[in-house]
Amino acid sequence: MNREKPWKIITLIELCAVVATIILDLFIPTLVILGIMIVSLLVHREHIAMMGFKHPRSWLRMAGFAFVSAFLLQLFDAGVVMPILNRLTGKTLDYSGFASLQGNLGQLILFLVFAWTLAALCEELAFRGYLQKRLDDLFGNSLIGILLSVVISSVLFSLIHTEQGVVGVTVTAIDALFYSWLKRKFDNNLWASILAHGFYNSLGMIVFYFTGPIYGLW
Repeated sequence: MNREKPWKIITLIELCAVVATIILDLFIPTLVILGIMIVSLLVHREHIAMMGFKHPRSWLRMAGFAFVSAFLLQLFDAGVVMPILNRLTGKTLDYSGFASLQGNLGQLILFLVFAWTLAALCEELAFRGYLQKRLDDLFGNSLIGILLSVVISSVLFSLIHTEQGVVGVTVTAIDALFYSWLKRKFDNNLWASILAHGFYNSLGMIVFYFTGPIYGLW
């Protein structure tokens, strides 16, 4: 038997567990996936650094690029993606989960903490780190393999945001493609997507705190 075949079978089992977690919306799916990741690391005898944690050549350059990218992505989503989706679907992004945020400083601080922990760190580790690593193991590092890894992980990531409605799910999928590109741009460094994700969510929450929900710029 090919020595790689048992590992591919194990990888397929892991991916099935991830998909089931998302479809069944088990507990907090991101945390469940991180639990699967821990077991996977033990089985594969891998260090967590294999998920994409690397020391960049320049933290300042990476952070600056991530911040500017997150700002431009916010403008693109609000100025292009959301208005088009609003008109195509007749719906808008569901902000009901943030109903108490506007003008509430305590809520803003709490949401910012979650933005950098559960969202930026945990979601990136689960989807752009662990899930893409296992998809890369399965499909290989050819262009087609990378595209499959990025697209599948981005679609699955969007499905844990169904509470935001069809517009929110679509916007999230587009954002996930961007975070994946950013990670690859910085030599598969997960810190790049973590920083961009954290900045993106923080900018959105700070704007929401002052203005309330924005459904698009036109």
